[in-house]
Amino acid sequence: MDLDTVRTFVAAADTGRFQEAAAELAVTQQAVSKRIAALERSLGVRLFTRTPRGAELTIDGQAFLPHARELLRVAERATASVRTGRRPLRVDIIASRGAASGLMRAFHQAHPDVELDVLMLLDIDTAVAAIRSGEIDASFRAVAAPGRPLPEDIESVRVLDEPLQLLTGPAHALAGARSVPLAGLAGHRIWMPGIVPGTEWAAYYEDLVAEFGLTIEATGPNFGSDALLDTVADTPALATFIGQHTRLVWPAGHGLRRIPVTGPTPVYPHSLLWHRDNPHPALPTLRAHLAATTAAPGAGGTWAPTWVRPR
Repeated sequence: MDLDTVRTFVAAADTGRFQEAAAELAVTQQAVSKRIAALERSLGVRLFTRTPRGAELTIDGQAFLPHARELLRVAERATASVRTGRRPLRVDIIASRGAASGLMRAFHQAHPDVELDVLMLLDIDTAVAAIRSGEIDASFRAVAAPGRPLPEDIESVRVLDEPLQLLTGPAHALAGARSVPLAGLAGHRIWMPGIVPGTEWAAYYEDLVAEFGLTIEATGPNFGSDALLDTVADTPALATFIGQHTRLVWPAGHGLRRIPVTGPTPVYPHSLLWHRDNPHPALPTLRAHLAATTAAPGAGGTWAPTWVRPR
């Protein structure tokens, strides 16, 4: 059903005159008459009766009027849901407990007036496709892994270097250390079942292993962070890497240790990605907030893969 004819019908019903409806809609009276006639043909009923006082609704017109109003309200809500500035800012944070989640929580606290939709997409290809299609407005990623350059219409800025920490159980050989040099981890078993081949974080850890001679095992099913914590707590031979800003809670009996890694400190580079033509008015606000509240990446004494983009 053509919404212009429905809108014209409602205007004529409200004003009671085709001439006044035409003035309200900025069309000719003839156009109003043609639209009403087309709607009547479509419905197979008469909607108005012409009288000396103007146009009066027939019984069928009275029955159709509330539904016509609802059609226009639904159409307005549908338009508003995608209208720039009136729909939520949609941002991919990969995981609910990671650093990107913390960055977006801080943004929400600083800008509670900005409505947000937070999504969690697994791989960078899915995220980039969602950005290009307009499904999301931005994504936090590590870019750009070797051989996987970003499309030319995708912009990125490095917003946070997150230091890695070693997570051990209480019986691990390094559990009592206040810090551990990165080279000192050679020979220790580091278990990370959440590494997914082909992802940007898999590329990151491959480079870390190659440069410092570490042993990272990704064997076994990934049952999530709770199962990982249980295993590390109970197995003295295993440790794992965890981001400094990753929020985890474990039972008091686990006695887990978060140990800073130094000399150099490996940092995971978080970048914000967006489409260069994205017009959402809250996107510049998010970018300005991140620039003002996060430390400049690339600090001395840190390590990141050579393929990581500078700020």
